[in-house]
Amino acid sequence: MIQIGDRVPDVELYRMSPSGPEAITSGGWFHDKRVVLFALPGAFTPTCSAHHLPGYLERSEEIRSKGVDSIACLSVNDAFVMDAWRKDQGIEDEIEMLADGAGVFTSAIGLELDLSKRGYGTRSARYAMIVKDAVVTHLNVEAPGKFEVSDAATILDLL
Repeated sequence: MIQIGDRVPDVELYRMSPSGPEAITSGGWFHDKRVVLFALPGAFTPTCSAHHLPGYLERSEEIRSKGVDSIACLSVNDAFVMDAWRKDQGIEDEIEMLADGAGVFTSAIGLELDLSKRGYGTRSARYAMIVKDAVVTHLNVEAPGKFEVSDAATILDLL
């Protein structure tokens, strides 16, 4: 599992652009900025939609006021699903919705969550990290089924 002081892996992620899904490299995207990245098991799922993502949306200005350049939500979903969820949640440009559809980033950092028995397949564990110039400075990983340390208020306290 990725640790504090490690560099984020440089792999392809996707985000929605006006012309459709756009590939970006994680190493380039995190380069030369301070980012709060939170990840969750899936778009449109109960805790993710009712608490995790809305908490970051509600506190986005406060988080940015602490010297954060970008806030990003990552899930093992495709860019179309992440964009539909962004619209459903009323997000404009407060949060970057990053799609890790094949789980490449999630696997590279060792935070996969096997939810096959629940019909979801391999997803991302629920976590939040603070990254400065592509290096992890804080990492809060939730125990399976929990939502206690990756919420916006907890991360705000770390900034």
